Amino acid sequence: MSERDSTLPHPPPLPHRLADPVPVVLGGTALWFLGFLVVLVVDRSNGTLLWTTLSGGLLGIIGYGVFYWQRRAARRGSRTAQQGLDSA
Repeated sequence: MSERDSTLPHPPPLPHRLADPVPVVLGGTALWFLGFLVVLVVDRSNGTLLWTTLSGGLLGIIGYGVFYWQRRAARRGSRTAQQGLDSA
């Protein structure tokens, strides 16, 4: 590493609202369930689309559970928790 590389300024950290994945996961989950309701009302006979939208919503709930679980583990200081998670 040269001397010039070590003097480069580090980029500022992302604002909390851009670094937090929870709104994206919850918003995406809500959109999947909204799509499920639209398919349920408009075209109930399309089973593939109905099950796809329901599965997307359920996987979104599971994804949020993973985020919540990891943050709780990081807050209590578990050695196996991900590092660098915000305590918010």
